[in-house]
Amino acid sequence: MGELNQDEEFQVPVSPTGQYFNSSIMSAAVIGVLESEIPIQEDDSLTLKLLQELFLPINPRFSSIMVQDEKGVKLWKKVEVIPKNHIHVPVFPEGRSLEFYDECFNDYLSNMALQPLPQSQPLWEIHIIKYPTKNAAGNLVFKLHHALGDGYSIMGALLSCLQRADDPSLPITFPEFQMNPKGKNNDEGSIFKKVPRVLSGIGNTISDFAWSMLKSTFLQDDQTPIRSGEDGVEFRPMTITTMTFSIDQIKQMKANLDVSVNDVICGVIFLGTRLYMQAIDPEKTNGKSSALVLLSTRAIRGYKTVKEMVEPHSKTPWGNHFAFMHVSVPNLTKAGSQNPLNFVLEAQKIIRSKRNSAGVYLTGKLLETLRKCRGPEATAKFIHKTLTNSSMTVSNVFGPVDRLALANHPAKGVYFMMAGSPQNLTITMVSYMKKLRVAIGVEKGMIDAEKFKSSIDEAFNMISLAAVNNGSAPPTNN
Repeated sequence: MGELNQDEEFQVPVSPTGQYFNSSIMSAAVIGVLESEIPIQEDDSLTLKLLQELFLPINPRFSSIMVQDEKGVKLWKKVEVIPKNHIHVPVFPEGRSLEFYDECFNDYLSNMALQPLPQSQPLWEIHIIKYPTKNAAGNLVFKLHHALGDGYSIMGALLSCLQRADDPSLPITFPEFQMNPKGKNNDEGSIFKKVPRVLSGIGNTISDFAWSMLKSTFLQDDQTPIRSGEDGVEFRPMTITTMTFSIDQIKQMKANLDVSVNDVICGVIFLGTRLYMQAIDPEKTNGKSSALVLLSTRAIRGYKTVKEMVEPHSKTPWGNHFAFMHVSVPNLTKAGSQNPLNFVLEAQKIIRSKRNSAGVYLTGKLLETLRKCRGPEATAKFIHKTLTNSSMTVSNVFGPVDRLALANHPAKGVYFMMAGSPQNLTITMVSYMKKLRVAIGVEKGMIDAEKFKSSIDEAFNMISLAAVNNGSAPPTNN
């Protein structure tokens, strides 16, 4: 990962996805929050040292700006980094309550999400909030442009700066990875089982690709309590709120229902969303709504080091390697209200059919063809339309099991949020120390963040209780 020399500095092309996310059509960033268990030190010289020794060496892109050559091709150009231009330490009034600092912190995040990253310097910032809130003694906030990489890359970068709090010499461990709830290989079975699956996959592929094309062109979700349908949503203030669930409790629900962890999580989110819509406007409870679920396209079973990510032909490459999966939010029927498990089983059914499809692959090929024929700006417009026509985006990143620390500051929690998306609602999730942290980003004034959060909490409790009472019965729609 050595520095680029003078002759090489214009020879690093920006990835196609990086160009889409940093165009005249859209500019997206990822905001990552690391919560400290102890007050953050007043001495900022340590921050500069960590920046120089840990952060900048992670990837040359952190020391590069995006430029265009004479042919209009976007490239990464190595530049000198001026740390003071990237580090921000806000000053709030002293001696106030936790509630006051919570409000200050939330307003600060909202304003920071709206501010574009300067194109004249490397596309990242670090914000150090030294005031205590209800959740932490201090907060370290990373804002990185999505052109630098996706959630997997940024999580890998963050982990490169952290160590295990109990013993820095030990490797960081992650949750067990399981392809499906029963741990079986989907390729096993006789030809009599494979043929129907192949035929079903062909049908799913045709259906998914056709629907994806419609959703990315003129087929819009309804205007509902979670989607205004207005232009310019990405330029409006955002409210970010979080909630925490027990991974062990989710796993128990998973085991009782014989589904996957993702099925449980999606079921909770979908039911909670419908409960919120019902509470705000009963007539629009079942308005046509869809979610864009982000899927990593890497062939991985866990995180790799940054060094492994940047190696040529790596199977876990650095950058943006994900795809959107369109998922319709199930309707809240009377039966669904009485049996919330239907939302989990419906989520399982939908996601299983989507995974048994090459629709995501074909959509990726379509984007690449569009880029070659019409250029990255036209492709960015296509992606922007895809986001605009849907109601929300859901993204999930798995994190470490161990308690981590940065410069002897134990991390109490971690979460992230996407800024710059033309949607009124974004939901992200990350696991850490056997807890699932759910972050909810909503347009301020359009969606009641606290009411939406309570609806998700209500859905979780409903499904958890139903799973305990009825978990022994096998799913009826497998």
